[in-house]
This record gives sequence, structure tokens and C-alpha cells, in this order.
Amino acid sequence: MSMMKKATRQAFGDEILALGKKNKNIYVVDIDIGKSCKTGEFSKQLANQHINVGIAEQNACGVAAGLATTGKIPFISTYAIFGSLRMGEQIRQEVCYPNLNVKIACSHGGLTPANDGASHQCIEDMGVLRTFPNMTVVMGADYYSARKLIQQAAEIYGPVYLRFTRDAIPVIYGEDEEFTIGKAKKIKEGKDIAIIANGDTVCLALEASKELEKEEISVKLLDMHTIKPLDREAVVECLNIGKIITVEDHNVINGLGSAVCEVVAEEGKGKVVRIGVQDQFGQSAPYEKLMEINGITVANIIKTARKMLK
Repeated sequence: MSMMKKATRQAFGDEILALGKKNKNIYVVDIDIGKSCKTGEFSKQLANQHINVGIAEQNACGVAAGLATTGKIPFISTYAIFGSLRMGEQIRQEVCYPNLNVKIACSHGGLTPANDGASHQCIEDMGVLRTFPNMTVVMGADYYSARKLIQQAAEIYGPVYLRFTRDAIPVIYGEDEEFTIGKAKKIKEGKDIAIIANGDTVCLALEASKELEKEEISVKLLDMHTIKPLDREAVVECLNIGKIITVEDHNVINGLGSAVCEVVAEEGKGKVVRIGVQDQFGQSAPYEKLMEINGITVANIIKTARKMLK
């Protein structure tokens, strides 16, 4: 893990510009917050592939669906709270039901809106959208993985929800690391405990696993960047260990932890402890503080692992 920190919303800004230059069918549908969502360069350099609908999320979804019917590959760009919940019905009826090639690229996922408060922190998006048929749900763990996953999202057909952080988070991977939507990224092999994390919590899980290894606890660590379709095989493999901790910056209900629990319950063995937002709204506070309030910390991952191994 490098000391460098970069927000994954910046990865979107950089990657969408690169993709748009290569492929004239790639469009950005902006909802008047291009500055925050990092689409400014795209709108400047590729004005013909850019549409700003103003503050009208539901309309943006219809516009994007229309573009998709003509063979374009539209990326709707907004905050997670608006791009999932405010647009929810339109995504269901206009994108998922007709299975159109629309991508929804959202910054400010999870608790990273921090001081903006509960109204802007989106802790339900991945859960809500994973229940829509045809939808793929993805969150990269750092700048480079986010870029690779955005690139993949543009290549595969169908609705994709991409979630990014507002805050700068540590860079974990090298520039040339490969990622496949729907396939977990194995960071570490281990035999005592399995940790499955996604998004901005992968760096916490990585740090915790290094600390645990100093105590001679061998950790298997997965970056489950795609929560739908979930990499079932990777979860089943963790059942050889039988003790799994999931870590996410999302409500513990219906997110990564729930998706993993579904597989574990169906397999009928193993134990899972879910670390994430404790089914409570956030408040206006620094990001680290909000994570702490919900136990999404390196210390809590370590404590949970020790407890499971007792």
C-alpha cells in the first residue's frame, strides 16, 4: 500500500475522459455537479459527447436510456444518494427492465461526504440496486482499480452502478494490476481467518491483516469490488477457513455482508461477522469519526478477528 492517497471520483474523471476520446459513443449525462464529480475536463474537451440536464436526476435517467437505444454508452454522473435513490424508479423501469446499456457513475458513496451530513451520505445504494434484475454493482478500492473497473464497465453490455469516494483514500494497487467485474481480487492467502472487504474499507482490512500477521494469525484477504454478480466461488473458498469478516462502508443490511451471508447460509456452514454502518444515519462529522462511530476501523477488525479465533 503506497502512502499516496487519491479519491476514486478522480479516477472516474480521468478514465471517462480517456474512454471518451477513444470511443465517440461514450457520453456523460451530468446533473449540474460536474465539478464535484470530476467531469469538467470531459465537458471541455468532448463537448459533443456531454449533456448537462441540470438538477433533474430522474430526467437524466430517461435521457441516458434514450441515448442507449441509439447505440450510445451513456454514463450518468452524480452523487450516490441521487444516482441510486432519487433515480431508483427510473433506473428500474427505464434502464433495468428494458436492459439498456446505461452506466451510473456515482461519487460521494458511503460515509465519505462526511461533513455534508446524513442527507448526502449514501449507505443504502449498493443494497437497493443489487435487488434490481440486470444491474451490476461495483466499487473499486482505490484509484487504479477504479479506473480499470470503469473501463470494464464501458466494455460489458448492460446496466452498471459504479460507486466512488469523495475523500482521498490510499492507493493499494499498481497501475498495471488487472481487475474483472464479478471476480474477487485476492490480496492475501491465509488459513486462520478470511476478510472480505470492498471500496474504501479494503485499505483498513489490509492494515488489520498486517497487524494480525504479527500475532501469527494468517489472514486471507479479498477485495470484493463487485457485489453483484457476487463471486460465489471466492466466498465458498473462504468456507475452507469457515470464519469470515466482511467490511464495508455501507449499511450492514443488504450490502456486501448480506450478499456474503446469503452464500454462506446456502452452503450451510461457516460463520460471518459483518462490519459496516450499523443501520443508523450518519451525522456531520469528519469521515474517520463517522467510521469510528460504526466500528469500521482497523482496531475493530483486529478485535473481531481475535474474538472469532478464541
